[in-house]
Amino acid sequence: MKDKTEYKGFIGSVYFSSEDAVFHGKIEGIDDLVTFEGITLPDLKTAFEEAVDDYVEVSQLLARF
Repeated sequence: MKDKTEYKGFIGSVYFSSEDAVFHGKIEGIDDLVTFEGITLPDLKTAFEEAVDDYVEVSQLLARF
């Protein structure tokens, strides 16, 4: 299994917790901690894309101040 995913130039790590039966990851290469999770790989991909979109939006808002 590929252990990373990419969206809008951001890289997301991909891990599976057999204990919790959930896929999870974090956005790599940024100074903040942004995590995401999903029960299926499509859920994880959607959660990653939403996390990236939210991170970009918040970063743009904070850059105004």
